[in-house]
Amino acid sequence: MSSHASNHARVIPLRPAMNPAVRPALSPVPEEPAGEPAGAPPKEPLWRDIVGDVLRRERLAQERTLKDVADAARISLPYLSEIERGLKEASSEVLAAAAHALGLGLADVLAVGRSELLRLAAPASRPTARRTPPRQGEVRLAA
Repeated sequence: MSSHASNHARVIPLRPAMNPAVRPALSPVPEEPAGEPAGAPPKEPLWRDIVGDVLRRERLAQERTLKDVADAARISLPYLSEIERGLKEASSEVLAAAAHALGLGLADVLAVGRSELLRLAAPASRPTARRTPPRQGEVRLAA
């Protein structure tokens, strides 16, 4: 048996059709933006970037290689490289091992990192804290 009915199904779009003139504006966002949009607040620095910079600056100041420090810290060279470049968030044990390999304590690295963070953080991004005395029975938690 053959049927003369057409095999055309009605297609119902899930999204409204777009004007082709608008389509180029919806291209995928590049992984690394070319620059900050005008008027956008500056990005707050990431802790892993700052700690990595501190470790790298100290290693270079001592004129030591990544391999030398990685061997002394007993961590892999690629992992130490990723930490220095801010690509990996290292545990406190790994940071302590890298600091000790450089002749520093973990507290030294963190103190320098804190100073860098405060220096790099935009003053406009830091809200002014209003210190109000706690009310009776009020509990405040610090993070």
